Amino acid sequence: MNQYRGKISEIEFNKLNVKLELQADFLAGVWVYHAQRMNMIRLEAGDLESAISATTAVGDDTIQKRSRGYTVPDSFTHGTSAQRTYWFRKGMQTGDISQGDTFNDPSLQ
Repeated sequence: MNQYRGKISEIEFNKLNVKLELQADFLAGVWVYHAQRMNMIRLEAGDLESAISATTAVGDDTIQKRSRGYTVPDSFTHGTSAQRTYWFRKGMQTGDISQGDTFNDPSLQ
């Protein structure tokens, strides 16, 4: 990512960073999917809700609303709460890394 800093606008850099962070959320979900199936972890009642609450709490929109009282979408660097939740869930439901191409997803352009 650092190779792009200074070569593209700050807004474009932020958008690129959001795509990277959402892919990380997706891959975290993929890990949960496979770890469950390999009996590496056992999700208990409330675990999924806790994970979703965490993705919601760390969305740029939620953090900015809490700290500033308003949001500046062009300054987002990790994605909105809804985006983070969507990509984490998608990874956890599919377990398929080919489904997580955030860099080419039309909704993130």
